[in-house]
Amino acid sequence: MSRIQLALRVADLDGSIEFYSRLFDTTPAKRRPGYANFAITEPPLKLVLLEGRPGEDTRMDHLGVEVESTDLVASATNRLADAGLATRTEDETTCCYAVQDKVWVTGPGSEPWEVYTVKRDARPDLEGRTSLDLSEVSGGGACCQA
Repeated sequence: MSRIQLALRVADLDGSIEFYSRLFDTTPAKRRPGYANFAITEPPLKLVLLEGRPGEDTRMDHLGVEVESTDLVASATNRLADAGLATRTEDETTCCYAVQDKVWVTGPGSEPWEVYTVKRDARPDLEGRTSLDLSEVSGGGACCQA
């Protein structure tokens, strides 16, 4: 099953997690330092929250389509290129604490879109940690800037 992804950069990660948990009546599927995502069934949505700077308004970081396999990413890459869109592929890339294969395109308003598949979790040891714990671990979760 494919689903749309909406990645938001938020100033108050904990407050945003609380809000979206209530809005969609679910808890995050993944929680890492500076990062959380929700795998929402209805409507089918992958909501990604990326920690931004304190005091900034929430803004869209990027959009995406999560697909089930690398073959579907390759198919999307070919279809997008055949449609005349400039594509940028990333294979075996670590982003948002997961190893992914993906292709990027840019919309007419400079909005970044990705079609991606998650191959495996990159940092299961960080589940539930908060940004205050970042000094104890290497690497942040803010890689999803296209």
